[in-house]
Amino acid sequence: MVKPIGPVCNLNCTYCYYLHKKTFFREKEAWRMSDATLERFIRQYIQYQPGPVIHFSWQGGEPTLLGRAFFEKAVHYQKIHCPSTKQVTNSMQTNGTLLDDAWCQFFRQHDFLVGLSIDGPEDLHDAYRKDRKQRPTFKKVTHAVTLLKKHGVEFNTLTVLNRLNVQHPLRVYRFLRDELGSQYLQFIPCVERKDFTLISSQRWTKENPPKLGDAGAKPGHPDSVVTDWSVDPDDYGDFLCGVFDEWIRRDVGKVFVRIFDTMLGLWMGMPSSSCDFADICGKALALEHNGGLYSCDHFVYPNHHLGNIKEKTLIQMVLSEKQMRFGFNKEKSLPRYCIQCEVKFACHGECPKNRLLRTPEGELGLNYLCSGLRKFMKHIDPWMKRMAAELRAGRTADNVMKLFPENRSEGK
Repeated sequence: MVKPIGPVCNLNCTYCYYLHKKTFFREKEAWRMSDATLERFIRQYIQYQPGPVIHFSWQGGEPTLLGRAFFEKAVHYQKIHCPSTKQVTNSMQTNGTLLDDAWCQFFRQHDFLVGLSIDGPEDLHDAYRKDRKQRPTFKKVTHAVTLLKKHGVEFNTLTVLNRLNVQHPLRVYRFLRDELGSQYLQFIPCVERKDFTLISSQRWTKENPPKLGDAGAKPGHPDSVVTDWSVDPDDYGDFLCGVFDEWIRRDVGKVFVRIFDTMLGLWMGMPSSSCDFADICGKALALEHNGGLYSCDHFVYPNHHLGNIKEKTLIQMVLSEKQMRFGFNKEKSLPRYCIQCEVKFACHGECPKNRLLRTPEGELGLNYLCSGLRKFMKHIDPWMKRMAAELRAGRTADNVMKLFPENRSEGK
């Protein structure tokens, strides 16, 4: 992930885990990636990618604050350095509030995939996603959807599941599907421990973090390990189950929910298509605006700084011993409770940054979302086994949908 404007954003979302990163950089930092750093990154990134398709992911903060000229320059450098035997693609994650016709024309012209952050219907979205003057942002974001559709820009939606909207699975899903017309959905659980602005994940400030099932293992309790706006793990499981039941009934092959696609691949014995459910991690590094490279965008802390592209090559840092340890530690640090779990093949302890609890036996390193993820994975198991079998047999999504009585009765 490239963060060419660092943590700078025009919004002040309550749950944002990145705004405080300003404290890790020099006081007079120029919050903009220089042309020299931009070209150096693009040249090296293309050079070291072995596959035929090279994907650039632009994130923030809010990347559109840089203006279109910055990304015109990025596209120019990509064309200069990409050999004719390879193809470059781009995606940008944005809050959408600054999009206009000119931005959408740019996205269309250069075939950008746009990830749009929206948390559901107006009341749920505006609960936490406000601007710096604490004004709601829903209307600006939905206007961005109108513009993206007008210009034929491919987009997906990213919804942060927090303590509030996670209690409304069908409201959120049906709004995204029916009112926004989103066909590609991501649901990201908000899990932030109370001291996340100070130290990185898996560095404990409490001698004994809460155990699974303790009051402190949920948001809203005085002894909670997480912020009040963090998602409740059991609500998270209920949300995923509720959305899955709607999706399996009517949307297989028409609406793509990232976590469902990932799970189906895992049930088919394939590697995880998303890093949080992979057996090892360390492949989703974050390049900051000043050229600093970090192990992951959830680990942009001084102890996970790998170096600077101005002084080292990308390949040196990516393949460094420090990053290798970071990646393989995901599997090596699993507690026995996880190793013996029947859904380990699909979970792998989820994201290391969420390993905030102790197991019932008191061992460190259990994922905060454990109870919800186990419920979800057990719930989908029969359907995933059936779909995996059908797909292995070469049948299409339409045939898979007909496996389920609800679809047949509706003539779908």
